[in-house]
Amino acid sequence: MKIRIRDTIKIYWREVRRYKLLVLFMFVALGIASVLELIIPIYYKEFFNILTSTVPNSNTVTLLIRILIIIATINGGSWILYRFTTFGNNYLEPRVMTDLSQEAYDYLQRHSYGFFTNRFVGALVRKVTRMTRAFEDLFDRMYWNLFPLAIRIIGAILVLYFANHIIAYILLAWTVFFITFNYIFVKWKLKYDEARALKDTEATAVLADAVTNQNNIQLFNGYGFEFARIKKVTEELRHLRTFTWNLGAIVEAVQAALFIAVEFLLMYFAIRFWQAGRLTLGDFVLIQSYLMMLIGRLWDIGRHMRDMYESFADAEEMVAIMNTPHEIQDAVAAKPLQISAGNIEFRKVNFSFQKTRRVLDNINLIIQPGEKVALIGPSGAGKSTLVKLLFRFYDIDSGKILIDGQKVSQVTQESLRANLSLVPQEPILFHRTLMENIRYGRRDATDEEVIEAARLAHCDEFIEGFPQKYETYVGERGIKLSGGERQRVAIARAILKNAPILVLDEATSSLDSHSEMVIQDALKTLMQGKSVIVIAHRLSTIRQMDRIVVLQEGRIVDEGTHEGLLKKDSLYKRLWELQAGGFLPNLVENQ
Repeated sequence: MKIRIRDTIKIYWREVRRYKLLVLFMFVALGIASVLELIIPIYYKEFFNILTSTVPNSNTVTLLIRILIIIATINGGSWILYRFTTFGNNYLEPRVMTDLSQEAYDYLQRHSYGFFTNRFVGALVRKVTRMTRAFEDLFDRMYWNLFPLAIRIIGAILVLYFANHIIAYILLAWTVFFITFNYIFVKWKLKYDEARALKDTEATAVLADAVTNQNNIQLFNGYGFEFARIKKVTEELRHLRTFTWNLGAIVEAVQAALFIAVEFLLMYFAIRFWQAGRLTLGDFVLIQSYLMMLIGRLWDIGRHMRDMYESFADAEEMVAIMNTPHEIQDAVAAKPLQISAGNIEFRKVNFSFQKTRRVLDNINLIIQPGEKVALIGPSGAGKSTLVKLLFRFYDIDSGKILIDGQKVSQVTQESLRANLSLVPQEPILFHRTLMENIRYGRRDATDEEVIEAARLAHCDEFIEGFPQKYETYVGERGIKLSGGERQRVAIARAILKNAPILVLDEATSSLDSHSEMVIQDALKTLMQGKSVIVIAHRLSTIRQMDRIVVLQEGRIVDEGTHEGLLKKDSLYKRLWELQAGGFLPNLVENQ
């Protein structure tokens, strides 16, 4: 998606307009302060004209002191206005940046499951951060630099026009040329700034990926390989940075030459007009004051324009995400899901990834209220995909998924997921306390309810061993806990949520035999009165199910009870015969 600058401005303005009265006041105050700065050289012109045209006497001294008092008063007024604008800016920018971060996160988290599986988490965080910082840079450049510069350029040329219109025309022509040159150069350089921003994001993502997978790197001695990957992308980033910085150095050299030229031209013509009696010494002071004022400001205009375009480039990636419609959205008239019994139906469901790779083909499955159904099949058969479709992490290509007769696509996502519980194969926990992680299942639960859920999931056995018990932080993604401990925390969370429909995706796969044995009672309690879908290979779990559904290559190839399926020459029977240690093997598709 091609993002234009106005797309970025539109998103920024959406937040800034909440404070439009403050912004108006800030611009008016800064505008007046800039005009006051233009007035001061006019008084200095009069000051030096009086010095050179009269003899010293008490009247002259009084007049000069009066001019100095006026200049001091103007400077004082300007100082007060700048204080107002500074504190106004200190109030505005942090709030807008906070609003932008919150809006970006809110929009980001509403993207689909598929959106996140195709992107680096570290890169997404980097994009949000860069977009908010880009606003700070853009607003500072525009407000503190470009806006007052425009007033000073217009004001200086108007004042000089009344002093000597030739001098004013020279300054006007030079200013237009200077700004045009910088604008064209900056526009041309933008593509390289965008390439640098993309490479910076890539470098961040590669580094974050390596840090996140430190355990794998150590296990497989991947230090050298990962360092080579990081070195490659950071070297590419270095080359782009060096190239763009060298381009900036070239334009600064051209700017310096242009400043030398305009100063010579203005002073040359000023001398000629002074020789002809058309300019006074005070006019020289006026011209030089404005020239120094504009040179000081214009020297940085190219840099400000370059920085603004770089900021637009930094913001572009996140703006593109915020302009990308959410793949999974609530229907226009979506209503909350109303669970009366817990009946689940997959009716002629077809689904493909990226519309090209068919994963599920004409799935027809009804799960009765309170029924416990196991999904069995080789890897890639579509078991986990079926569950993801129930949660509406993806939208189906055709067919219907219904819960108590209500299409999941026609109810709100929030209400749908509020009525579903999932214990995943590999639970990922927040870097928060055990109490907070378990309470995430029902955030209004009391401490006593959390502790009871933990007890039912046998979490208390290991939690009581920690010095800080339930206030123990589990580390990023729960890394401080073992796989079995993380699994039990996930089960405790599901117990606390107590949703009418429960999905267990290899929920006991990370537990040893002892842990599985003690948790089976908790699972029985958890499953009571619920419609349950279980993806599992452990026979201890499967044999508790009312019905077993066998999938292969995205189709339902068989279903029935454990005993009934063993009586047939079926895939399930072959899996049973090849079992080992209570597990069903993950057969390849051609078995």
